[in-house]
Amino acid sequence: MPLKQQIRFCTAPDGVRIAYATSGKGPPLLKVGNWLSHLEFDLTSPVWGHVLEMLSSHNTLVRYDQRGTGLSDREVEQVSFELWLRDLETVIDAAGLERFPMLAISQGVSLAIAYTARHPERVSGLVLQGGYARGRRKRGGGRVLDEESETQAKLMEIGWGRADTAFRQFFTSQFLPGGTPEQHQWFNELARVSTSPANAARTLRVFDSIDVSDLLPQVHCPTLVLHATGDLRVPFDEGRFIAGGIAQARFVPLHSVHHLMLAQDEVWPRWVEEVRDFLAHAGPAADDPALARLTVREREVLELIAQGRDNAQVAAALQLSEKTVRNHITSIFAKLEVENRPQAIVLARNAGLGRG
Repeated sequence: MPLKQQIRFCTAPDGVRIAYATSGKGPPLLKVGNWLSHLEFDLTSPVWGHVLEMLSSHNTLVRYDQRGTGLSDREVEQVSFELWLRDLETVIDAAGLERFPMLAISQGVSLAIAYTARHPERVSGLVLQGGYARGRRKRGGGRVLDEESETQAKLMEIGWGRADTAFRQFFTSQFLPGGTPEQHQWFNELARVSTSPANAARTLRVFDSIDVSDLLPQVHCPTLVLHATGDLRVPFDEGRFIAGGIAQARFVPLHSVHHLMLAQDEVWPRWVEEVRDFLAHAGPAADDPALARLTVREREVLELIAQGRDNAQVAAALQLSEKTVRNHITSIFAKLEVENRPQAIVLARNAGLGRG
């Protein structure tokens, strides 16, 4: 059954309409816009579908299409890093988010870094996957990387609108070198339907000129940095560079060649485990030191208790026995230093749980 989502629109300061979607239930999680994306087309895709399902399974996921792409306005006069940052601010305000964790992938990582430096009081934690703080033209590669950047932009302008997928396949092979034929075909089609060749080229040129390296020391929230060791799109060293510049960052190398996490990749279960565990301790409720002592499963039990569910309902929801649920509750009471269920519920709801 396809993931259910609600699509809405908000308007950026310069009048551009940005499409954003919400899915799932639980504490909020904001996914920063990254290229390529299409809110509706991504939903059941063999490349993004499993990621969106996972992120929506424990959180209310908010995501959006960048200006010029997907369901957002396609015909836009300007594209710039500052405008993307304002679009991100607009989506966050429109969605009513106050304090929340953010997940960013690829070029979205630089936007997450900039937003967090500008609004530290809003961000409770960062998950940064396969990203960079320095675009291709800012990594010290000189003329060679500059020429590579411009050549790729020209390929987009010349070939992305054609029925022949050869030009788009060059980029697909960098993003998903070990992908299946179905995944390659879908990603080639995403490149075609998500934006125009002209928008793709000018967007790439801005990406390659990004540099937020000076902002890394201004990020003070807990941060999880994940990067594939064989990433062909963004060098592994760029992930190390980000993790080395953020004081509270933890770095997780992923032994993979994929820029994006595919369901069949051996590292996908590791990615899920790392991200779920981090988000369980990085949400607004994690500000309470008592809740920080709970395991991921104990937090899931407490969330359901805070919703008013009895032991049998908690057991059914989590596919556990009632005896196991009782054992978890005993541990929760001890860690929270409460004596009964009503006291635990009050503490949990004061920390933001129980809204799912």
